[in-house]
Amino acid sequence: MEIPADLRYTPEDEWLRLEADGTATVGITDYAQGQLGDIVFVELPDLGRTIEAGQPFGVVESVKAVSDLFMPVSGEIVARNDALEQSSELVNQSPYADGWIARIRPSDPAQVEALMTADAYRAQLPADAE
Repeated sequence: MEIPADLRYTPEDEWLRLEADGTATVGITDYAQGQLGDIVFVELPDLGRTIEAGQPFGVVESVKAVSDLFMPVSGEIVARNDALEQSSELVNQSPYADGWIARIRPSDPAQVEALMTADAYRAQLPADAE
């Protein structure tokens, strides 16, 4: 199971990567996609939508379950991964690259720093997660 050290994480298994332009890319972790199984549908957020940290911004549907996606930080949705509408399996195949879900312009950079590091995220996973 992959947990990249350069990302920040939420207890709900979302990840966030701060980009050079000040935006942040968001997706679900390798652990989350493994728990969900084969992803068959991703509901993407609307562009321009302002959302608060912890609020639902989309849905991932798998053969096992339907799960809300929760935004790690507050801000405005500036991009979404429209490729997932035709190829939702990208979330399973490449959760940290091709399977990203949305990009947000954070309104409070301090919220990014408050998210879990890779080590903290790994420590809160079940012991049998590896």
